[in-house]
Amino acid sequence: MSYAHWSVRVVAFLIDCLACAAPNIIAGVLDPGATGLQTGLLLLSLALLGYNRWWRAGRTGQSWGKQLMELRLAGPLDGAETGVRRAFLRDLAHVLDTLPCFLGWFWPIWDRRRQTFADKVLATVVLVGT
Repeated sequence: MSYAHWSVRVVAFLIDCLACAAPNIIAGVLDPGATGLQTGLLLLSLALLGYNRWWRAGRTGQSWGKQLMELRLAGPLDGAETGVRRAFLRDLAHVLDTLPCFLGWFWPIWDRRRQTFADKVLATVVLVGT
């Protein structure tokens, strides 16, 4: 098992953020004053987030960003997919990465398994390869 480098994980995360926010970004560019449209598209963006980061990543190990960067979310012992519930809880647990001055987000730089605090709490790793 080869653990994903921090910089590649960051790029995958940014791809996920941009993909899920794309409807709002496009609407904002086309009609910045359309708050009703923005609100409606916010719901679409949240649905995309749920599908991409929780359903898709939990069932296949890959969100869109992870797929493009050839990464996979897995359990550390067997390398199996994490499941939708654990993928969702992992995203919630990223609060732990943020609280101590964002230290948890940078933890994978020097960690042996390249895990964030959320990864450690939920026993997940991000691996290179599909």
